[in-house]
Amino acid sequence: MTRISGRCYFAAAMLATVVIGGGGIASGQGKPGKSDGDSDAGIRLRLQASEKEIGLPVYPGAKQHKDNDNESAAANFGVWGKTFGLRLVVLKMESADTPAKVAAFYQKALAKYGKVLDCSDGTKKSEDSSAKKSPDTITCDDTPETGAMIFKSGTRGKQHIVGIQANGQGSVFQLVMVDKRGIDTDEKPQ
Repeated sequence: MTRISGRCYFAAAMLATVVIGGGGIASGQGKPGKSDGDSDAGIRLRLQASEKEIGLPVYPGAKQHKDNDNESAAANFGVWGKTFGLRLVVLKMESADTPAKVAAFYQKALAKYGKVLDCSDGTKKSEDSSAKKSPDTITCDDTPETGAMIFKSGTRGKQHIVGIQANGQGSVFQLVMVDKRGIDTDEKPQ
């Protein structure tokens, strides 16, 4: 569908390696960033995600989309330690409505997290590269497939991303939330 920054997946894999290599794996019972007994780190993977975890509403009438029966329509991954945390939540949905109608809905929903970037034009990496930006400002660094749309809002530390693509007469779309603390950001774990 769309290529959501591979850096997030690479960072997750590297962090998992560091956590496992360090021998500090929590049972997944505690919350990211909080010590639970003597564990200083943890990993969590679930094949379920909710609107609350994504931070965006599900489009009215949409249903979960699977490309095949062996695939999950959702993923919820987290890895954390004392000084860092990464959480990636993805939900793949489909609707009988057109991509333009779904896009309008999500542009409005994303606005609660700040300015909404339309990253649908892969040649436009940033809206105004000459303007002075905060180090926490998000940019359009993703490359969508031809005809696909990508919208982003939030900060480098906590992004909400929606990728939309035509599917016959309707749409397939991904809702993504990336929350990274202490990794390539100035934000600290909570």
